[in-house]
Amino acid sequence: MITIPESDLVVHPLCLGSNIFGGNATEAESHLVMDAYRSHGGNFIDTADAYNQWVEGHVGGESESVIGTWMKSRGTRAEMVIATKVSKMDRRPGLSAKNILAACEESLDRLQTDYIDLYYSHADDETVSLEETLGAYAQLIAEGKVRYIAASNFTPARLRESINFSNENNLPSYIAVQDLYNLVDRKTYETEMAETIADLGISNIPFYGIARGFLTGKYRPGIAEVDSKRAAGAREYATDKNYAILSAMDDIAQAHGAPLGAIALGWLRAQPTVSAPIASARTVPQLEEIIQVVELTADEVSTLNALSA
Repeated sequence: MITIPESDLVVHPLCLGSNIFGGNATEAESHLVMDAYRSHGGNFIDTADAYNQWVEGHVGGESESVIGTWMKSRGTRAEMVIATKVSKMDRRPGLSAKNILAACEESLDRLQTDYIDLYYSHADDETVSLEETLGAYAQLIAEGKVRYIAASNFTPARLRESINFSNENNLPSYIAVQDLYNLVDRKTYETEMAETIADLGISNIPFYGIARGFLTGKYRPGIAEVDSKRAAGAREYATDKNYAILSAMDDIAQAHGAPLGAIALGWLRAQPTVSAPIASARTVPQLEEIIQVVELTADEVSTLNALSA
């Protein structure tokens, strides 16, 4: 278990992503995945009010509802650390105080809980003052409905501005970010955000930790098309450079007796600004590919760094 910097949230080193719960994964499949995750000591689940409004016939909130029914039926709420988000749901856009307070109540209802451990601004909203947004979070924290806040999809400049404003005005401060970062998609995050996060003393809880499944090794030249809703996204990474990374990962995986997905997540954990990477699973076998916590050697990290630079 690890502690997320600037908080007392003690979590499993894998944050289980749930953007497919109630969509590509049925409620029953999702419950089995969460059961398996918990059986390995997992306690950190990431969701959002917007998940999964992109599925035909859905309106958002389905993932939260599936997690809520699972926690209720298993009696697991007290042992779980639940992260959800506000501002990108079609029916609840933006970071106005009115929207944050209303969205939080709706998320609490769907999750069947009275508090959220980590509440993200899912995207920045420069039409609303920082005082209003952070003041709304202060109210929710004072009421015991939210424990900590975090930010996703912010620019480094806005993240720094927001945290400085919090510090100067005695308001709650973002304790983490959630940004895209993985072994085959490094440039955007490492260009400026990583340095900003290091300066601020917080951490990244990155999404797409296994690059939409590409870093599990299932997508390679000569291999038949994988039967997965993520296949098209994973194929975007199909380059000679990235296939060379997979080849190096094969050797590392063999040395550790671990699946490639676990190696990809191990590389992320070795990065100084990362706390707990996020990865999702539709089935229990997929969960088993990512749950093993592998500590890579310095040489292994250096090899992968060089190939993916």
